[in-house]
Amino acid sequence: MSYAEVCGAVEALQKKYHESNPFRLCEDMNILLLSQALGNTPDAIKGFYLESKRIRTITVNCDLPEAVQKIIVAHELGHAVLHRHSGIHAFHDIGLFDESSLLEKDANLFAAEYLLRDQDVLETLNRDTTFFSAAAMLRVPAELLDFKFRVLKWKGYKLIEPPISARSNFLANMEVPDDADCYGE
Repeated sequence: MSYAEVCGAVEALQKKYHESNPFRLCEDMNILLLSQALGNTPDAIKGFYLESKRIRTITVNCDLPEAVQKIIVAHELGHAVLHRHSGIHAFHDIGLFDESSLLEKDANLFAAEYLLRDQDVLETLNRDTTFFSAAAMLRVPAELLDFKFRVLKWKGYKLIEPPISARSNFLANMEVPDDADCYGE
């Protein structure tokens, strides 16, 4: 998918639902949001999207801190919105399809665009802070901020190159901090 398609999908949702919280957006969109204890080991499943018999569900690992759950739900919403008509009806962090990395990239771009307002990111960066400090202030993993940088560059903003280049599967491999220190909480 193109940046224009991803950003257009986020913009359309924001105009239609006026909702910045991905948990409430699921409810507004009639997507069943389920919490399931899936563990907190590094290889634990963090979440997945499934559509069966026209029932759309997002399952999120409730063993994760709420800040991480929010990112996972936004990512899975990306699959629900962007890939609903792709013929694939289940998405999770294990690559089963040749195109899975492209679909994961789309969902990451969607989550970054949905969760991080352009103005908030730019104001944080203008505080003369490092990339990693900016991510902590915005309460997101640095990899998600890298995806937002890609969107901002596509929109024409002149930004420095981030010190990382996040992979499409970063959520699957992400180390999950304890609740107390989850992205600056």
